[in-house]
Amino acid sequence: MNMTETVKQLIIINVIFFIGSYFVGPAATDYLALHSPLSDKFQFWQPVTHMFMHGGIMHIFFNMFALMSFGSLLERMWGPKKFLFFYFSCGLGAAALHLGANYFEIQSILSKVEFLDLSNDTIHQILNTSFRQGGYVNTEMFANDAIAILEGAGKTIDGPELQVLFDAAVINQIPAVGASGAIYGIMVAFAFLFPNGELMMMFIPIPIKAKYFVPILVGVDIYLGITGKSIFGSGGGIAHFAHVGGALFGFIMMWYWKKNQFNNNRWN
Repeated sequence: MNMTETVKQLIIINVIFFIGSYFVGPAATDYLALHSPLSDKFQFWQPVTHMFMHGGIMHIFFNMFALMSFGSLLERMWGPKKFLFFYFSCGLGAAALHLGANYFEIQSILSKVEFLDLSNDTIHQILNTSFRQGGYVNTEMFANDAIAILEGAGKTIDGPELQVLFDAAVINQIPAVGASGAIYGIMVAFAFLFPNGELMMMFIPIPIKAKYFVPILVGVDIYLGITGKSIFGSGGGIAHFAHVGGALFGFIMMWYWKKNQFNNNRWN
C-alpha cells in the first residue's frame, strides 16, 4: 500500500529533525528533548518536540518503519485530522506517564536521605549538578560540586548519601527522545481494529495475532520499566513508561470511540 500524505510529512519532519540535530549538536537535545520538570533545561514545548528527536539511526528507522506500516492504514480509515489528533495525543500521553514515573523514581530515591532535611533549593541545585565532562561521566566532578553545595547549606554527608544524590541527579538529567510512545498508540489502534491481523518481530519471523502481540509487547515494557532490567544488557536507555503511556492513551481513546461510535445514530 502507498504511504499516505500525512504519514509521509511526519516522516519527513522526523528525518529533518534527526539530520539537523547532528549539525546543531548537543544544543538540539537541550532545547528539544523531553527533560524532567525538575531540570533547568525543561521547556513547555518539549512534550511535543521530543517526538521528532531520535537517539540514533536504528531508533528512527524502526519508529518510521512502524509509522509507515500502521499509520498509513489508520489515516486511510480516519482521515488526516483524526489521525494527527490520535498520534499527538498518544505522544503527549507517553510524555506524561514518563515524566510522572521519573518524578516518582526521583522522590523514591531522595527518600533515602530525608534525614538530611535538605531544602527544596538545595535539592534542586544537586539534581542539576552536572555529572558529565567531555561526553563522559565524571563522578568526581559531581561529588566535588555537590559537596560544595551541601557545605554551603551547612550539611555534611558520607559516600552512601552522595551516591543516592548522584543516582537522583542522573535520572533527572537524562532526557527522553523519540516517537515510540505515539507509535505504541498506533499499534494499539491497529490491534483494536484488526485483532486477528498477524504481526511478527522483524528478527523473529513467527506470526502472532495483533490482539496477542501488542499486549505482550506492552507487558514486556511494563516489566522492564518496573524492574529496571533490559533485554539489551545493562541499562538499555529505553523509556519503557513512555511506551506504556502511549499504549495506554491509545487504548483509552479507542475504547471511548468504539463505545460512542453509534451515539448519533441510535433510535430515540
